[in-house]
Amino acid sequence: MLISLPRRRLAAAVASAALGLTLLTGCSNDNVDCSLDECTVTIDRETNASVSVLGVEAKFVSADENTVTLDVAGEQVSLTKGQQAVDVGGLQVSLDSVTKDQVQVQISR
Repeated sequence: MLISLPRRRLAAAVASAALGLTLLTGCSNDNVDCSLDECTVTIDRETNASVSVLGVEAKFVSADENTVTLDVAGEQVSLTKGQQAVDVGGLQVSLDSVTKDQVQVQISR
């Protein structure tokens, strides 16, 4: 019985560490850079480009020089450079930059 108790503790510690790492990153893509509660997301300006972040999917819809339209968590939202973050599906979304090839947004809890 004494031998199995340390094994259980070790297994619990490993499981907790894995869960903590998953919650810490919260994002799964090369175009996503996350901290604890916020991710910087880079999406290509092309039809059907999307990324999964903080449990939701963000899809590129359209863009011009200052405004980007995205579909975030099933809701279409237009973002303008310099605008305050918009609440979408319980997340705060704001536009960082727009180039001819990509858009960069901040998504936070």
